[in-house]
Order: sequence, then structure tokens, then C-alpha cells
Amino acid sequence: MDEESGARRVARWFLMAFYLIAGIGHLVFTDAMVRIVPSFVPAPRLVVLATGLAELVGVIGLALPRWRRAAGWALAAYALCVWPANVQHAVIDLSSGTGLPIGYHASRLLLQPLIIWWALWASGAVRVRR
Repeated sequence: MDEESGARRVARWFLMAFYLIAGIGHLVFTDAMVRIVPSFVPAPRLVVLATGLAELVGVIGLALPRWRRAAGWALAAYALCVWPANVQHAVIDLSSGTGLPIGYHASRLLLQPLIIWWALWASGAVRVRR
């Protein structure tokens, strides 16, 4: 099985779907996303819109063999950079008691490293030697 068959290809397509949904979500539900941007981030609305576009560009990059690895690195870096917003979202929800439950936030925060690895592996940016 070559590297572009099987598991890596399936993982890449699921990653593309994941980031497609996320990117559209940032553009459609901008106001909701702005509320979870940490206060140290300037121009939160612009940042939310830019991150949505970045996710969509990442999807396009994953679809194009020439740009696939670069897109993988970029989406991995992106997932790391948005981690503070995910923490902020958890703090807001859990301190107010009116948001999403701890199970959602704990799993989301714990899965972030997996999402980073997923982007790197599915894009071929990193290879696992056997």
C-alpha cells in the first residue's frame, strides 16, 4: 500500500471535511465565535473571519498534492494557535454554568494534540517509520 492509499487518504478527506465545516462555521456563526476570543487578541471579529478563511484555504491546500504538506503544517499550527480560544470558551461556559458541559470542553481540549497530529500525518508532513 503506498502512502496515498488507504488510511492516510481517508484521514485526509475526513480532515478536509472537519476543516470545511469549521471554516464555514467561523463565517456563518461569527458573532458566537467572537464571544470566545481571548481578550488579548486584537480585532476579534476580523480574527474570526480570517481564521475561517484560513481553514478553507487549508482545505484547498490539502486537496492539492503540491500544497498538501504545507497545508498540513499550517493547519497543525492553526490548531495550536486556537487552543487559547478553546480554553477561553471552556472558562466562559463553566464559570457561567449556562454553556456547554465539562464533558464537551474536556474532550475538546484533550483532543487538540490529536488534531495537530492528524493534520501532520494525513497531509504527509510527517511520516511514521515502521
